Amino acid sequence: MTVKDHILPNDQPISELECEVAFNALTDSEKLYAHYLSQASWEGGLITAVQTSPESPLIFSFLFQLLSGQPLSELKEKALEKVTTDEYTALLVYACGVFANSGNYKGFGDSKIIPGLPQEKLEEIVQVSGTYSKQPKLFKSLWDNCKSGIYSLNDKDRSLGFWDKGVTTYFSSNCTIEDSKIIKAYLTQIKMEAYNCRTFKTTEEGKTVYEIRLASAQTGVDSSFMPAEAEFQGCVFRVTRGDYAPLMRRVADKLTSAKEYAATSFEQLMLQEYIKSFTTGSLNAHKEGSRFWIKDKGPIIETYIGFIETYRDPSGQRGEFEGFVAMVNKEMSKKFGALLESAPSMLKKLPWPSTFEKDTFLKPDFTSLDVLTFSGSGIPAGINIPNYDEIRQNEGFKNVSLGNVIPASIMGRKISFLSPEDEALLVKHAVASFEVQVGLHELLGHGSGKLLRKESGKFNFDEENLINPLTKEKVASWYEEGETYDSLFASMGSAYEECRAECVGLY
Repeated sequence: MTVKDHILPNDQPISELECEVAFNALTDSEKLYAHYLSQASWEGGLITAVQTSPESPLIFSFLFQLLSGQPLSELKEKALEKVTTDEYTALLVYACGVFANSGNYKGFGDSKIIPGLPQEKLEEIVQVSGTYSKQPKLFKSLWDNCKSGIYSLNDKDRSLGFWDKGVTTYFSSNCTIEDSKIIKAYLTQIKMEAYNCRTFKTTEEGKTVYEIRLASAQTGVDSSFMPAEAEFQGCVFRVTRGDYAPLMRRVADKLTSAKEYAATSFEQLMLQEYIKSFTTGSLNAHKEGSRFWIKDKGPIIETYIGFIETYRDPSGQRGEFEGFVAMVNKEMSKKFGALLESAPSMLKKLPWPSTFEKDTFLKPDFTSLDVLTFSGSGIPAGINIPNYDEIRQNEGFKNVSLGNVIPASIMGRKISFLSPEDEALLVKHAVASFEVQVGLHELLGHGSGKLLRKESGKFNFDEENLINPLTKEKVASWYEEGETYDSLFASMGSAYEECRAECVGLY
């Protein structure tokens, strides 16, 4: 990649998500419920910046103070005395990129984003800003501490990954892929999933120590769910908690306020478990909250929050924080309801035997939503959650199509290489066809398939007669106890699963 590949173009489109009509249709109580859930999402969204890169929190703070220190019209007027219009626009585009991706690496693509104006020109804008005039020493110190991180493009700075080849904060900088394999083996042995933790490597008395730090408001040890210190493969493993503690406490406080306006008992119980999880660090509490969430069918306000997707952990196991709040689009949800009813018959048309599907198709709640709030490193067009294998396979899941994201993501694109006639055809049918593809991707893509598993000596499939359609021989591999999709497929897992879902939708 060249330097240009790390710069967002000045004509980068910015799309507004239309949600005003849906929000105004809510009752006062529903609006307050959505408000406090949104605040919890934004508070937790700051964690995503910490998870992205060591410099992202500083850059976030720098840009926020630079742009909020005076009206933008005043900053622009003063800046244009020092820089060109294109250079000033490049600053705004860079800021949009950092805020939209919750850090200085792309949420989809993992490559670093740098400003499209020279460092000395950005410094000139800093020096004429309102924040600099009010607090020159403090703001100059902030700028001096983050400018190198903003512009650095050394080989390993260019993308996310383990520290020998990239950047990550899911592991300390002395951890390698070999360390991650040892950590993964230990977690598999004690049947512990890594969604809500990071790992830090140190040395004590000549021994390697791995600290597995859980995200929680509380610190200290809770032996009811935290394993005791142990040795494994000659290394010491120590589970602690309190990662992101101030932010986790703020998330839990906002969810407590939202709970006062919950419309159903399922919503109250869901939030109660989320609060417990974010306060104590218990992943099982978040799973319990997710169980109540999938039982809460057809809510007016839909939400999900926590350490969810594992795309950006180089080992593919640790979840990035995200939270969304949305209102149900009833008209589009009716269409997805019709698709849901036909799902069992459509599954039979997929190109593999029905013995590779769940014994009973667990019909999910499938709704189209108008997004009000989405904190995280990027807004997808659809979501199929929760990601916990045992819940998805045995209890169910929800499919969510983010209805107001689809037209915004498509209509904001520049169209190249098409004749006027073909362009008109694309514009006419793009949104409707993409809505169908998103529906099929989420419902039949992520929602299909059975994890073949052996637990307590018993198989969840007919091990004597199930034939692999590729080898024409008996199935020879399955998930053992303590193994999950993420732990086995690791860094390839997310890309493989998304490819599978997309292929099913297209098929």
